[in-house]
Amino acid sequence: MQYVNLDKTTVYKRLLEYAKTSTFNFSEKLNADRVKKCVAPMAAGLVYSWAAKSVDEETVKLLQELSCEQGLIAKYKALLNGETMNTGENRKVLHHLLRGELGQPVVESANSVGGKNIGEFYRNELKRFCAFSDDVHSGKFKGSGGKPFDTVIQIGIGGSDLGPRAMYLALENWAETEGRKKLNAKFISNVDPDDASFIIASSTLESSLFVLVSKSGTTQETLANELFVKDKLIKAGLDPSKHMIAVTSETSPLARNAAYLDSFYIDDYIGGRYSSTSAVGGCVLSLAFGADTFKEFLRGAAEADKLSLNEDILKNAAMLDALIGVWERNFLNFPSTAVLPYSQALSRFPAHLQQMDMESNGKRVNRFGEPVNYATGPVIFGEPGTNGQHSFFQLLHQGTDIIPLQFIAFLESQRADDVIVDNSTSQTKLSANLAAQIVAFAKGQKSGDLNKEFPGGRPSSLIYGKRLTPAVLGSLLAHFENKVSFQGFIWNLNSFDQEGVQLGKILTKKVLSCQFDDEALEEYSKILATELFQS
Repeated sequence: MQYVNLDKTTVYKRLLEYAKTSTFNFSEKLNADRVKKCVAPMAAGLVYSWAAKSVDEETVKLLQELSCEQGLIAKYKALLNGETMNTGENRKVLHHLLRGELGQPVVESANSVGGKNIGEFYRNELKRFCAFSDDVHSGKFKGSGGKPFDTVIQIGIGGSDLGPRAMYLALENWAETEGRKKLNAKFISNVDPDDASFIIASSTLESSLFVLVSKSGTTQETLANELFVKDKLIKAGLDPSKHMIAVTSETSPLARNAAYLDSFYIDDYIGGRYSSTSAVGGCVLSLAFGADTFKEFLRGAAEADKLSLNEDILKNAAMLDALIGVWERNFLNFPSTAVLPYSQALSRFPAHLQQMDMESNGKRVNRFGEPVNYATGPVIFGEPGTNGQHSFFQLLHQGTDIIPLQFIAFLESQRADDVIVDNSTSQTKLSANLAAQIVAFAKGQKSGDLNKEFPGGRPSSLIYGKRLTPAVLGSLLAHFENKVSFQGFIWNLNSFDQEGVQLGKILTKKVLSCQFDDEALEEYSKILATELFQS
């Protein structure tokens, strides 16, 4: 198994040449037969449709060759087997192990005595936080004032917030409809005091349980918000230690700490942006919806992980999606991708994917620390339809850049509450809008008035299924996690560190300690952090 840069592969030049010389026009070829044929199965009943992509049989053949030459499945298996894939930090990458063991058992030495089975460690933590959520629901644990908990509030930032928040919002309507809703959930992330203040003011502290999430136990924004919350609890006459649990590593200062009702553990092999299926997402989702709901979510993700082992790209939706993304980024030179869920439940899913993708593959050096000479991760953005249609779709349709689109849709809403107006339900109108957009982006419109002309040729994919459920959400999450990993393998990147966030943290510490070695930093600090300079 070799790790080589994309432009060093033998198929790279052939892909470049084909992108220049191909006369394939997907807009002209987009017909009923192509829509029916160009699909790949996903887990939990989802389907990936690539009919409206600028991809023909020759492109598929070349992309299959690229997959084989870069050893995507071998590298995916190495990841599952616990080989060191995070070369920057010399770590394994084990978020797949949270939802099922597809590779060899991962064992490491622990404290120089015997071996630690990491899969068993994750399974035990799953049992522990699921049991804790059951105890909260039964009333075994109550607030220090004697009231049962009715609200869970997660304190975290980045991967400790974006993923869990997106997953909670995705399932909230479903859970209420299915009678699975146990607790309301809220989230505090920004160090801006207005964030925590608003959440606290809108909550009943006596019946609120806080989940503090920091793997290191030293995350500046999270600890600042923890102190903010504890101050409010104490002023309300409540005992913070009876209202707070921690999700952290076993070696952090938050572990086995009497300041918390309990602590649940992850390790350095779980990256923040890949942690929704760990205790980071598991605690809040189990508390909000029950342990069974979270386990269904895991099962959908596990099924998607298994499908990602298929060598045939036409039967491996995550790998096909990844390869088409590389085709668009490196050979068609498209700089961005818009993620457009036609589902209000997925309102924060694009934000989660933005972090997952851009933090993973927003790199300019390969896994060996050497500069690459080709484009890597695209800019990711998005909003739910139909809101986005009345926002940035103008640029997508008629702007100077072609931006590939990833649509997500469901045939049924999560709630049965709908109304017929003008001979159709709102759900039907939502689906009609999406069908119209796919074709409008692809085929455009000719007009004698250039202001009204749509050039078309805007490629899109569509992921669709019957209804958004926990298993479907798990499948969707794992699809994009695996897509990002496959693209990292193709570009020969380390997709599992994030050194790009470190410099700002270092300079922030200098500002807060008033230790300046840059006059511009000092001057901006005087403007923005005035209390540090008050005499």
